[in-house]
Amino acid sequence: MAIIWAAAAAMAEGAAGPLAVPSGQEVRYLDTVQSAPGPEGLTIRFRFVAPAIARDGGTIGAEAAQADMEWLCTNFALPRMPAGGPVPSQIIVSLADRPVAFGEPAPDVTQFFEAYIVADGRCVWEAF
Repeated sequence: MAIIWAAAAAMAEGAAGPLAVPSGQEVRYLDTVQSAPGPEGLTIRFRFVAPAIARDGGTIGAEAAQADMEWLCTNFALPRMPAGGPVPSQIIVSLADRPVAFGEPAPDVTQFFEAYIVADGRCVWEAF
């Protein structure tokens, strides 16, 4: 199982440069976290840096960021899901205005999170 998850992380880490999300903001892949279970069990988190969501001087609000996170789930996360082994019950996509260590409190960092389940090969939004 660890080999399958390591392969998924390696595929994600191969993403270089900004990603073309619907809002037009510059979003860069930060990392993938599989080691922390979510509220629904096995969870894979794809984390991104999006400076335009910053409280001070940012140009992208929560609604546009939500559309970007859905796009990232469908177009970035799904293609990088492991082909075999256990299937995560949830994908979480997060945006932060700057890099932050996973699980560390960072009250000065703007962050948005969305949770999805995979149904019929697509991301379906799931309220936390």
